[in-house]
Amino acid sequence: MSNRGSQLWYNGKILSEDKARISLFTHALHYGTGAFEGIRAYKQKKGGGGVFRLKEHMERLVESFHIMGFELPYTAEKLVEAAVDVCKANNYEECYLRPLAFIGDGPLGVFPGDKPPIDIAVMAWEWGKYLGAKGENEGTRLVTSSWMRPQVNTSLAGGKMTGQYLMGVVAKREAVRMGFDEALMLDTEGFFAEGTGENLFIIKNNIVKTTPLTSILSGITRSTVMEYFKHQGKTIVEQRFTRDELFTADEVFLTGTAAEITPVKELDNRLIGKGDKKGKPGPITTKLKTDYANIVRGELPEYGRNWLTTFQCG
Repeated sequence: MSNRGSQLWYNGKILSEDKARISLFTHALHYGTGAFEGIRAYKQKKGGGGVFRLKEHMERLVESFHIMGFELPYTAEKLVEAAVDVCKANNYEECYLRPLAFIGDGPLGVFPGDKPPIDIAVMAWEWGKYLGAKGENEGTRLVTSSWMRPQVNTSLAGGKMTGQYLMGVVAKREAVRMGFDEALMLDTEGFFAEGTGENLFIIKNNIVKTTPLTSILSGITRSTVMEYFKHQGKTIVEQRFTRDELFTADEVFLTGTAAEITPVKELDNRLIGKGDKKGKPGPITTKLKTDYANIVRGELPEYGRNWLTTFQCG
């Protein structure tokens, strides 16, 4: 992380960071009762900034809290306004946005009460390539984690909850200590689920395959990529796949708001691809990466006409 925005939105107001403080008795600190989003704003080719798929992100935040069994005190529409206000307050045309909703200072114990206090913040900072510029340009190195993605009846797989990311933290640390860039987690039956913060795609014989929404988060970048390929007439299959199928794929890439489109160079010390493309980003992934960068910056409107919330700073 580089520069943090000094201004944030907290429970309906723009405040300086030093005035936005929470109690040590905050329920979410003890039990992980929170939900969050990761969103990117990009400088637009025609000027100003644009937040990519902001509405969908805020709707997912509201849904995540509903899945937890609680309702947020703000609508998705109000949170869309809050995110734009934070960009303007920090004079950021391009940044990473982090909405965070959590159960606040109230009854302590696993049961927070029927109507616990709920706090919401929207923060912003400047964040570069999540898996590094080298990983994005040359391909990232993955390892199959020894830790599994929790089974659907032991976690709320459809929501983006704070507490659930502990397993991602553990898996990522394991991968980095082994010399890799990222970990891929299997589901409880041995099929690939996703990375610690990314969805997974493979390409074989011009067919695009991605993990179904049975054990993974419904990624917004994932859905963007699927719409992109459908627009091009490519076959997309939502189906679980095994380790050996990924080893023999023509191309593999990760998607996520932070990771954007990141090609995969190798998994478990096995290079991905064939012939002179072995261990290098493939042509489909390379074109997707370029087109995605143009879509989020206001180019290629045939893909993203309704995906950008634009604004002007200053």
